[in-house]
Amino acid sequence: METLRIPVQKTEKSKQKTFDYDDFVFGVHPTDHIFLCEYKNGSWENPGIEPFRNLVLNPTSLCFHYGQTVFEGMKAFRQDDGRVHIFRPEKHHRRFNRSLERMCMPLVGKELFFNALEELIGMEQCWLPENRDTSLYIRPFVIATEARLGVKVSEEYLFCITCTPMDTYYAKPVKVKVETEYVRAAEGGTGYAKCGGNYGAAFYPAQKAKEQGFDQVIWTDAKSHEFLEESGTMNMMIFMKGKLITPKLSSSILDGVTRDSIIRIAKDLGYEVEERMINYRELEEELKSGNHVELFGAGTAAVVSPVSCVRIGEKDYHPFIEENAVMFRLKKELEDIRKGRAEDKYNWNHFID
Repeated sequence: METLRIPVQKTEKSKQKTFDYDDFVFGVHPTDHIFLCEYKNGSWENPGIEPFRNLVLNPTSLCFHYGQTVFEGMKAFRQDDGRVHIFRPEKHHRRFNRSLERMCMPLVGKELFFNALEELIGMEQCWLPENRDTSLYIRPFVIATEARLGVKVSEEYLFCITCTPMDTYYAKPVKVKVETEYVRAAEGGTGYAKCGGNYGAAFYPAQKAKEQGFDQVIWTDAKSHEFLEESGTMNMMIFMKGKLITPKLSSSILDGVTRDSIIRIAKDLGYEVEERMINYRELEEELKSGNHVELFGAGTAAVVSPVSCVRIGEKDYHPFIEENAVMFRLKKELEDIRKGRAEDKYNWNHFID
C-alpha cells in the first residue's frame, strides 16, 4: 500500500510511564496522541498526529444537533513474541465506510485509514506492555463540523482516532433480559451502522433494565417483538441443540467483527453454525427443558461474555457457563490467534513495524 505522509508532533512527556495497569477504568484514560484529519471542499486534508487534546467546535456544529456521528471499535494486541498487530482492520474499515455511507458522510479511503492507524499505533505501542493481557482499544470516528443550524447534510467533517488501554470489559458473567417493549432499531433504519443515534435510543430501556438488576437487554425485532436481535454492546450467540446459532444479519443488526470471527472458528472446529431468525420462545423452551444451552455475547470490547441469567417474561433462566462450555473453547481459539499462540490462517493480524 502506498504510504501517505502524516505529520507527527510527539508529546513531551508520556502518561504511560505512570499508568497503573492494575487499577484503571476502561475508556477514561486516553493514550498520548490523537490523529486528526479535516474534510473540506470535497476531500480529506491536513492529516496529522499530535498530543492528545480537547477538540474546539462551534456550538452550532451539525454533529451536536442532527446525529451525523459515526465510529468504530477496534483493538491492537501485543503477541507473546513482542510484535504488535491490529486485529482485522480491513473488515473494520469496510464497516466504517458502510456506516458513513448510511449517514450521508464522506467515506474514508483505505490508504488514509490504514496509514493513520499504523502511524498512531506505532507511536502508542508502548501502552501494550509485555507479559500482560491488556489490549489497546482503538476508536476511529467522524463527526459533522459545519457550523450552522438547519436540518441538512454537513459539508465539513472531522476524522479522529483515539486509543485507550483495555482489560476485561465485563469482569463477570452478565445478567440480561429479553426486551419485548422498547425498540433499538427497525428494519430499514440505521441499526447496522455504528452511529451515535442507535446508542442514544437504547439508553432509556437499558437504564431501566439496570435498575432491575440486569447488565444489558437482548433486543427483539421492532415488528413482532418475537425474534432475538442483539444486545447493547454485543451480538448474541447461542449454543444449543449441538449447534452454534446466531441471529441472521439484517439492516437492524450490526455486522460484528468478533461475531464473524467466532463463526469462522466454530466452522473450522467442526461445529454446525446456523445464522437464522431465533424466536425467543425457542430459547425459552430449551432452557425450560433443562437441555444444554449456552448464551453469550460477542463483541470487540466484550470479546466473549457468558450470560449467567436471562429473564424471559417474568421468569429467570440460567444457561450453562461451566469451564468446559463451547463458548470458552471458541474464545480461547480466538485469543490464541491474537496472541500468536496459534496459526493465523485467516490473515486477521495486521502487524505494525
